[in-house]
Amino acid sequence: MLAKRKMKSNELAEQIGITTANLSILKTGKAKAIRFSTLDAICKVLNCQPGDILEFVEDNNDVPE
Repeated sequence: MLAKRKMKSNELAEQIGITTANLSILKTGKAKAIRFSTLDAICKVLNCQPGDILEFVEDNNDVPE
């Protein structure tokens, strides 16, 4: 979505009020959680829906034995 909006990560981070390091964690899929307020801010700035930027990937390490 950043590329579609011709926006750089640091610009998005500044507009939504988070650090570029935290945005990087979100972009790489390393985040364990995201605040709804952050997701809302990202969607507003990028003019998109959560499904446009999120993808469910099953983590097999969380399956109980």
